[in-house]
Amino acid sequence: MHRIYLAFLVFFRVLFGRPLPAEVIALPPADLVPKEPPALPPPAEKKPPKPRDVTPGALQLLALLQREGRLLDFLSEEIDGYDDAAIGAAVRDIHKGCKKVIHEHFGVEPVMDAEENETVTVDTGFDPGKIRLVGNIAGAPPFRGTLKHHGWRAAKVSLPALSDGLDATIVAPAEVEV
Repeated sequence: MHRIYLAFLVFFRVLFGRPLPAEVIALPPADLVPKEPPALPPPAEKKPPKPRDVTPGALQLLALLQREGRLLDFLSEEIDGYDDAAIGAAVRDIHKGCKKVIHEHFGVEPVMDAEENETVTVDTGFDPGKIRLVGNIAGAPPFRGTLKHHGWRAAKVSLPALSDGLDATIVAPAEVEV
């Protein structure tokens, strides 16, 4: 009971700024005095974290878009200070390079062979992975509606072979002119 009394006494004395009782101020036995904490090891050299579960194909695509269209350079640039004409001129080259990569390595083609805003019919048994219905959907297929976007599919995937020992996380190597 004495310890509970001391705990309340110390609590209220600390709370109201009063001196602590002498029996509380007495030093604890030597084996209860905290020892010097062990020295921390020196900080290790920081290395950039590697992405988990690296998908080489995704990184190859990113590298190709950078190499041919300088896409990452453009997306990393602050463009607020440029006028629309300067941005438009830069985008023309980026568009050309990125389009080349997409067509050469993926052969993209429309999912539906119809023009946007054309009326189309979605038959019974359609693949929801290929066609997404939007708007007021009621009843069962077939559905008639307006094509808002024809979608895209990769007709092929032909990425360059990776060299053994190559760090796939390096999307574009640093360039040093000597």
